Amino acid sequence: MEFRPCIDIHNGQVKQIVGGSLQDCQDLAQENFIARQDAAYFARFYQKLHLENGHVILLNPAASPYYEETKRQALSALRAYPGGLQAGGGITPENAGEFLDAGASHVIVTSYVFAKGQIQYDRLRELVQKVGTKHLVLDLSVRRREDRYYIVTDRWQNYTSVELTEETMEVLSSYCDEFLVHAVDVEGKASGIEESVVKCLGDFDKIPITYAGGVHDFRDLELLKRLGKNRVHVTIGSALDLFGGQMQLSKVLQMTRGSVSFDGMEA
Repeated sequence: MEFRPCIDIHNGQVKQIVGGSLQDCQDLAQENFIARQDAAYFARFYQKLHLENGHVILLNPAASPYYEETKRQALSALRAYPGGLQAGGGITPENAGEFLDAGASHVIVTSYVFAKGQIQYDRLRELVQKVGTKHLVLDLSVRRREDRYYIVTDRWQNYTSVELTEETMEVLSSYCDEFLVHAVDVEGKASGIEESVVKCLGDFDKIPITYAGGVHDFRDLELLKRLGKNRVHVTIGSALDLFGGQMQLSKVLQMTRGSVSFDGMEA
C-alpha cells in the first residue's frame, strides 16, 4: 500500500470539501479546509518528499466562472512537479493533451466515458487512441444505492447504471493504467472507510487502485491495509494534518512506506 497525495481545487483554491455536497449551481460545496498556499506549493511539497502518483482534481465544471482560475492552479501544480501528478476533472480528448504537456503523468477520466448512465466504449477507445493506455486513469468513484455501489459522474452528482464489481473492473482494466475510486458517501467526512468498497478493490489485482474516502484515523488506515490486502493505495484528505486534520503525514508515510525524514519542512 502506498500513500497517494491529493490537490483538490475548487473555485480557484486548494480545498478539502465534503464530496457529496458539490453543486454546479452557484459552485457550492461544504468546505472542511481552505489552504493559504496555492496548488504549486503543495506540488513542490510532495516532490520534496518523493511522493508520486498523486492527483490534482479540478472541481469546477468548464461552464463555471471559476473554471479558468481552477485550471490555472492545476496547470501550475503540474508544471511544478512534472511527471509526479495525475490530473482529473472535465478531461476529454480535446483537452487531455494540454494537461499532459503541462507535466501530468496521467489524465483521470469519469464523466466523458460514463456518459448517459452507461460506459461509452467509443469514447473510451477514442481516449486511449489520444493519450495511450499508460497515461489514462479511470475514476470509478461510487455511491451506494440499495446496498450496491454505482459509479457516479459530473462531480459525483449523477448516478450511472454501472455497478462497481470485479467484472466491471476486469473489462475496464484493459483500457487504462490505474483506477481511482472515491467512496463519495464518506468522502470528506472523516467518518470511516466504506469497507464493502475496499474489500471489492482488494480482491482485484490486475492494475493499481487508489482508494479515497472516510479515512479518519490510523485504525482506519490499518483496516484499509488489511481489507485491501496491502495492494490498494490510499489518499487521505480532510483527516490529514496537512489539511487541518489530526493524522500526521509523517506517521502515514511510516505506515505506508517506512520511515521518512521531513528535513524541517513546513506543512
